[in-house]
Amino acid sequence: MKRKLFFFALLLIAMTASAQTARRFVLKNSADGVSELTVYLPEHPSGRAVVCCPGGGYAHLAMEHEGYDWAEYFNRQGISFFVLKYRMPNGDRNIPLGDAYHAMQTVRDSAKVWSINPYDVGIMGFSAGGHLASSVSTHADWKVRPNFSILFYPVITLGKGTHNGSKVNILGETGQNDEKLVAEWSNERAVQRHLTPPAVVFTANDDGTVPPVQNGIAYYIAMRNSGNDCALHVYPTGGHGFGFRASYTYHEQVLFDLTTWLNNLKMPKAEAVRVACIGNSITDGMGIDMSGVNGYPAVLGRLLGDGFNVKNFGVSARTMLNKGDYPYMKEGAWKDAMAFDPEVVIVKLGTNDSKPYNWKYGQEYGHDLQLMIDSLKALSSKPKIYLCNPIPASNSWGISDSIIVNAISPILQKAAKKNKLTYIDLHAAFQNTDGKQMQRDGIHPTDAGAAQMAKIIAPYIKQ
Repeated sequence: MKRKLFFFALLLIAMTASAQTARRFVLKNSADGVSELTVYLPEHPSGRAVVCCPGGGYAHLAMEHEGYDWAEYFNRQGISFFVLKYRMPNGDRNIPLGDAYHAMQTVRDSAKVWSINPYDVGIMGFSAGGHLASSVSTHADWKVRPNFSILFYPVITLGKGTHNGSKVNILGETGQNDEKLVAEWSNERAVQRHLTPPAVVFTANDDGTVPPVQNGIAYYIAMRNSGNDCALHVYPTGGHGFGFRASYTYHEQVLFDLTTWLNNLKMPKAEAVRVACIGNSITDGMGIDMSGVNGYPAVLGRLLGDGFNVKNFGVSARTMLNKGDYPYMKEGAWKDAMAFDPEVVIVKLGTNDSKPYNWKYGQEYGHDLQLMIDSLKALSSKPKIYLCNPIPASNSWGISDSIIVNAISPILQKAAKKNKLTYIDLHAAFQNTDGKQMQRDGIHPTDAGAAQMAKIIAPYIKQ
C-alpha cells in the first residue's frame, strides 16, 4: 500500500504541473444574494463537474476544509468545481434544497460555456451537506438530479442514529416529531432503482457524531439492495469532519480512493444518443442481481457503445392501461423518462395488462398506447419509437400468454403501422431452449435472458 500511495503522490505532482485553476469567480445563487456559488474552472476541462455542499449541521458551513480546499484537487484532474454556500433552513428544508437545485441547474445551463458535459455533473456533500447532497440525489426532479454523488460522513437518516442538530434544523421543532416527514427525508429510504445516481461513501469507523452504520453504511446498503452502483470506504479512525485536512491519518488514502473511483466512473458523452427504456419488471430487471449492470437496458448500452446514453425507466408491476392496478403513466419514472428528452424510446408494456382484473379494461389498451405515443411524439427531441410485445410468459400470477399473443400483440402491431413506428416481435424472437433464459416463475428473464433481449433489440437501434 505504501508503494501505491507513493506512486499516487507522484501522480498528484504530475497533475499539478499539467493543469491548474484557470478561472475563479463567485455567482449569486438566490434572489436575496445570501446563497453563492464559487466557481473554479480548470485549465484543461475534462467535461466533468462537481457541486460541493459543505457541512455544519444545517446551522453554519465549514467552507474551507469541506469546500474551497478541494478546488485544486478537482481542477488538477480537469474537473470543474463549484462550492455552494447554501442558506440555513431554520426548519424550512426547501431553503437549502432550493439553493442546491438552483446550483445544479446553473451548472447544466452553463455547460457549453464552461466546457461541461451535462450528463457528467455530480454532487458532493459533507455531514449535513451530505444529507443535502443525498436529498438532491433521491428527491430532485430529473433535470437537476446529479449524475453521481460523493458523500463524506453524511447525515442520511433522520430517524434513530441521526445527528439531532441537523434533524431539528432541517425539519423544525414541530417537523422533527412528524413520523411521515422523518421517513420521507431519511434518504436511505428514498433510494430508487436505476434512478438514484451512482455514489461513493467515505466515513470513519469511530465517528460518534454521525454514526456510520445508520447513515453512510445504510445508504450503501440501500443502493446495493436496489442494484445501483455504490462504493463504500470505512477508515479505522478519523472521527467526524476530517474533510480535506492534510493532518488526517488517512488523507492520502482518501484522495487515492476518490481518484480511483472517479477515474473508473464512466459517463456518456454529451452528444451521445439518448435512449429511454420504458417498461415493467422485465425492463426493471426484477430477480436479476445488480440489474443496473445485468438488466437488459444495461447490456443494451454496452452493445450499442459509448455513442449511446441508455437509461432504464422500468418499474415493476406496471401496466399500459391507465385503469390497470399500477399504470405506468402515473409513475415518477414516466415523468423522468419524458424529462430525459430521449431521441430513442423502447416501449415494452403489456405483460401485467393481460391479468384478468386488468384486461377487463382491455378495450382501452389501444387508446392508452396511443396516448403514450402522442406524448412521446410531442417531445422536442422527436424520438424514434420502438414498440415491443412481451416475451413469452407462463400463466402465473394471472398473466395470460394467449392474451399477449392474440390481443395485445395485434394492438401493438396496428399502432406501429398507424404511427409509422418500428415493431419488435420479442415474443417470437426470444428463445428458452436451454432452460437458462427464464427465472422459475416463467415470467422474468434471467441475466442470460436479459442479455438475449438486448441482443434482439440492439440491431434495430443501430440501424
